Order: sequence, then structure tokens, then C-alpha cells
Amino acid sequence: MSADERAMEIFRETEVLQVGHFKLSSGRHSDKYMQCANVFKYPWHAGELCAALADKFRGETIDIVIGPAVGAVQMAYEVSRHLNCRNMFAEREDGRMALRRSFRVMPGERVLLVEDTVTTGGSVKEVAELVRSLGGVVVGVGALVDRSGGKADFGCPFYSVASVDIESWDADSCPLCARGEPIIKPGSKPNP
Repeated sequence: MSADERAMEIFRETEVLQVGHFKLSSGRHSDKYMQCANVFKYPWHAGELCAALADKFRGETIDIVIGPAVGAVQMAYEVSRHLNCRNMFAEREDGRMALRRSFRVMPGERVLLVEDTVTTGGSVKEVAELVRSLGGVVVGVGALVDRSGGKADFGCPFYSVASVDIESWDADSCPLCARGEPIIKPGSKPNP
């Protein structure tokens, strides 16, 4: 069984794949959503997936693993545990990604960015910009799920545990909206 097949088996078992009408963080709409937070309810599965992701970066020198809150907080911890380095998370402050809670990236420190699901990569790009503004070096980006169709470009190596092709639409061309189906904005923020 390939790593991609094993990841999908875990995602099915832990009910990561959701079906409905979703507004993604990118603003696009979809009839499926990967709720990766569900896998972190099962530490043995989360550990297996994060170890597989860490293995893809094993040859790199990495000082810190950083993930955007909320989705990649646990993931950053678990990947850093497998890489034996520090971890932290970035969170929004006044609408921008920031390091708070005495988290710091020193000039020259080598940082791996992680995200549970990448569609457009917007959150990761914001964190990459933050890390670079502090003098850190982004050595790679890792995700549990790549939904970008291989189109995400972070200017550094990007690896995922699984690639999933789930169709999405601009809001103005969404067939689910046209049918009047109620929309859900998944994640940690209230629904619209």
C-alpha cells in the first residue's frame, strides 16, 4: 500500500472527509471538505501521518516547525517531535499572521512550515512572509493534504502526505449555491 493510499485509509477511518456545501478559507465553494482536525482525535493516526511528513524533510537541517493556528497547532508539535526540534504556531493579530506568546524566529534559523490542508496556500504564504521578515529561512512546506492539484508554489520544497482532487468553484459559479443549498464554513470560525 502506498503512503497516499494509507493516508486516505486513515482519513476515511477518522471521518476526515466531509460531504455537504462548504465555503473554504480561500473563499471558494466545494461539495467536500477535508476536516483534518478529526485525525488529531486519534494520536496514533496523527503520529503516523506526521512521521510520514517529517520523513520527507529528514535530510534538511530544521530548527523550528511552525504552523498557522488553529488547524496546524497540533500538527506543528507532532512533526517537530519527529524531527527533534522546536515548534510554535502563528496566529492572527489585527488581521495578520503574527508570532505571539514569546515565540521568536532568530535571523538565520531554518523553519519548516506545516499546514493540515493546502488549497491555495494563502495561510502558509502569510506565515512564510512573516518568517522571512524576521530573518528566518523557510526550508520547506509540508501538508497532510494537498488539494492544490500540484499548483501550490511556496518558493521552496513542498511535500504532502496525500494529494486529494476535490472540485471547488468560485462563489458566483457554485452549482450548490444555484440550487439554494445551505453553506457551511468549516473550521474554528462561526458559520456565516
